[in-house]
Amino acid sequence: MNHHAYTTLRLSIEDGIARVTLDNPPVNVLNVALMTDLRHLLTALRDDDSVRVIVFESADPEFFIAHVDMSLIDTPDAFDKFAADLPDGVNVFQALGELLRHQPQVTIVKLAGTARGGGAEFVAAADMTFAAIGRAGIGQIEALMGIVPGGGGTQYLASRVGRNRALEAVLGADLYDAETAERYGWVNRAVPADELDDFVDRLARNIAALPEGVIAAAKRAIVPENLSEGLVREHEAWAGQFVRPAAERLIRGGLADGAQTHDGERDLEGLLRGLTG
Repeated sequence: MNHHAYTTLRLSIEDGIARVTLDNPPVNVLNVALMTDLRHLLTALRDDDSVRVIVFESADPEFFIAHVDMSLIDTPDAFDKFAADLPDGVNVFQALGELLRHQPQVTIVKLAGTARGGGAEFVAAADMTFAAIGRAGIGQIEALMGIVPGGGGTQYLASRVGRNRALEAVLGADLYDAETAERYGWVNRAVPADELDDFVDRLARNIAALPEGVIAAAKRAIVPENLSEGLVREHEAWAGQFVRPAAERLIRGGLADGAQTHDGERDLEGLLRGLTG
């Protein structure tokens, strides 16, 4: 595998652990470039028996994955290049989540900044997530754009936190702090920010050092839930909202007012709520 073939992430592999640093300035939006790199990375690692754990983190201390690139509103065919490889009944964003969810290695997200929308969906598709107290934030912001999550978020979230809290997160569209996300079951654990690196590193090393076959056996026994029907329903709901005038107005308005910049993303919920009046 070519470790230098990626433009939006950095990869290092040592002692059975692949460490992936997302680096797609200015705020790590999930655009075509990042989608391409993540798909290639996960596919390349699937058959690499020397890698037992994959740890994802961000080069930007404020943002893990901000959300899906909102400029999709102007280039709706931008992701069509992935269409030929899609499993039946899922869209390109759902396919990324399913690729991650079914990865043979143990996947861990080190969440030290914010993850909204498609970023939150990526977090929920990983096997485990550990969030930095006082720094991490996670939320499904799509409702404020006139849409609903369309990358597996409704299904992954309901599976983790239950239907009632999933509806709260999707329709309330707030940013949840690490402690609340832990209490809801959205992340595994909230960890003091200055302990997050050591905590995740210790866990990853302990898992990578397990006897041969243990990881595969555990992942075979604790199998991901089959969400195929729910993903079809989610895609239909997302696609139906995306074509409505309100979605276009809110997404374009958000971009005009500073979404996908550091300043605008710090309170993206407030920015978008200011457009709904």
